Amino acid sequence: MLAKIRSDFWFEFLSSPVTVVSAAIIVVLVLACTFAPLVAPHTPFDPATISILDNNMPPAWVSGADGRFLLGTDMQGRDVLSAMLYGGRISLMVGLGAVALSTLIGMAVGLATGYFGGVTDAVLMRIAEIQFAFPPILIALLFNGVLKTTLPADLFARAAVPIMILAIGLAGWVQFARIVRASVLVQRSQDYVAACQAIGLPTIIIILRHITPNVLGPVLVLAMLQIAVAIVTEATLSFLGLGTPLTAPSLGALIQAGSQFLFSGIWWVVIFPGAMLLIMVVAFNLVADWVRDYLNPRLR
Repeated sequence: MLAKIRSDFWFEFLSSPVTVVSAAIIVVLVLACTFAPLVAPHTPFDPATISILDNNMPPAWVSGADGRFLLGTDMQGRDVLSAMLYGGRISLMVGLGAVALSTLIGMAVGLATGYFGGVTDAVLMRIAEIQFAFPPILIALLFNGVLKTTLPADLFARAAVPIMILAIGLAGWVQFARIVRASVLVQRSQDYVAACQAIGLPTIIIILRHITPNVLGPVLVLAMLQIAVAIVTEATLSFLGLGTPLTAPSLGALIQAGSQFLFSGIWWVVIFPGAMLLIMVVAFNLVADWVRDYLNPRLR
């Protein structure tokens, strides 16, 4: 049975060229960014390895370029390609970490409210509904802004990535909680749950071992979609100056720094990081759409 499921999965996956290409792009980007210190041709944020004399070099195929810098350099002489790989690593780290945090909080709340109901459901879901009334970007912006103004500048700069993960993760758990709660309400009325209760299984075992596996499908789809949302949210916060510092910028910070020079002819410092962010987000969304369709029996 397991072999048939695997065979069916790969058949459906390979039958969608768009999904295959998107998944390949994600794998390449994740590997390249994860191993940026090994893959990047330069170390862009080490003052000892950059020279201001190399600033504003155009891409290698443009007249007047330097072959050492494939995608050119920025106003400080940093290699744009290397900066994109290091920045992409931070963007992916924040996106994956924030979604993992949102998933854990949302699943815990959804499982508790869906299974126990009563006061637990009333209190937790009212809190969720209040937060759901505010856009996640606004909550992340408020949380991150408060910490930036209250923490010392050097401490905030050192803890920028964990703070971004915490801010975006806390802003996005409500959707997971609502989806998990709805699924648990359906599963709770099934005969297998009644059988588990009849034989005296502990509640925690029923929830974790028997109910949780049956609600993971919608959670997986939402998590894939939320990775792209979290990456865009991080880029937005960094673009507004509330994200990662310029000493270790993400893609959003690179776009913000390059946008100031876009109309002065130094287009590559913003176009290439922006294109990488766009490709990353679209690839995650396309794979998430395929996963949603694959897990929906009505569309197969």
